[in-house]
Amino acid sequence: MDSGGELKETRELISNLQSQIKFLETRIQELELENKRLAEIGKGSAYKLTLVPKESVSEVTLNCSVVEADPSRDAHPLLSKIDGLTVVDQMHERDMDSENIDQKGLVIKKECSEGKAVEDQIWLDEMPDLFDASNGMHRRKKNSQMNYADYHLKISHQHTKRYIALKIMYLGQRFYGFASEGNKDPTVESELFKALEKTKLLVGDRKESNYSRCGRTDKGVSSVGQVVALFLRSNLKEIEGWLKSEKMNLEEAYDEKEIDYVKVLNKVLPDDIRVLGWCPIPSNFSARFSCLSREYMYLFWSNSLDISAMGKACNKFIGEHDFRNFCKMDALNVHNYRRQITEFEIVPCSQRVAGNELLAMRIKGSAFLWHQVRCVVAVLFMVGQGLESPDVIDALLDTTKTTRKPQYTMAPELPLVLRSCEFEAVDFMCSSGILVMNEELLMLNY
Repeated sequence: MDSGGELKETRELISNLQSQIKFLETRIQELELENKRLAEIGKGSAYKLTLVPKESVSEVTLNCSVVEADPSRDAHPLLSKIDGLTVVDQMHERDMDSENIDQKGLVIKKECSEGKAVEDQIWLDEMPDLFDASNGMHRRKKNSQMNYADYHLKISHQHTKRYIALKIMYLGQRFYGFASEGNKDPTVESELFKALEKTKLLVGDRKESNYSRCGRTDKGVSSVGQVVALFLRSNLKEIEGWLKSEKMNLEEAYDEKEIDYVKVLNKVLPDDIRVLGWCPIPSNFSARFSCLSREYMYLFWSNSLDISAMGKACNKFIGEHDFRNFCKMDALNVHNYRRQITEFEIVPCSQRVAGNELLAMRIKGSAFLWHQVRCVVAVLFMVGQGLESPDVIDALLDTTKTTRKPQYTMAPELPLVLRSCEFEAVDFMCSSGILVMNEELLMLNY
């Protein structure tokens, strides 16, 4: 190449360098203004920055948080792109080869508090060498460069988790039961998890939440006391991995800074599902296995039934018995059909229409088999109608005499209500006015 060509190339290079210098000067001015604005912003929640390889390379994780910007320090182009993020914690780093640099830049994906994904493109001419954050400082690391083409930067909020129990009321008429198993939809559980995801209360997926339920009510069955337990987001800080409130009483556990789980969930749940309260619980709690007792009520009109005979039959169920003749057999999952009934009575509901009184069978026990309550109620109705005597209960409970379940139709599901689930040292709380609001909503719609 002649000297004229070299001179032309040199001039072009000088021109390009001058343009880049002007760009950088303008950028520095913009960043100084931005840092002044960010200096006024208070501290925010923690972030997790993960450089994720596209080709199955191990992660590079930086633990960061939003802190007050220092106007006296030079701005970092990468940090300015992430709304004032400043690295303050240690970095688990992996050495990068300096020979694989791509000029295409780096895509930043950020999940905002509103749950929307935002992407920014950072070009290589705006990206300095990888800074050394091992001591919390912004010192740039010499001869340390990254293969930006093989990595993208993901930013997600890191939230404190809290293990809590939720008390739930629902009208079961339009649901295919409580549990979301199989392809039938809607279920109460599926609607609950939709609300948890919509409100961003669920941290991770359902498996990571340590979820458990107290009861599995069938299609059409309602509840005013169902209980579930799971990890949800919290506004409080963790202390040694667990929250202090696990060992606190109700007054100590309440914190005004905590998320109002009842209010937040009820805003997005359908009207026929309401959260009545929440309670902090210890790590070994299970909504199913920690339950001391469950209580059901079955509503019915007295009509011409022999209530006295039905009451005598109810008393025969109290105690521990084999209920295989009073349930739907589930040979694959159930091998022990003995259950204990602690209370069983017929009580009035203070409602009467044209001489017909509304009554309820109230049955309480440690646990119940599949369709057990509806089968028991069906036989009691036969006793009330005079089709069977109260002694039929003794015969059906004696599995040596009645070895096979007789054919009879279960009682309808709609009048059945799971009234309460009892636990030790679990006291549910909710913000003031929630119960009144729930009552008004039910009266308005139902």
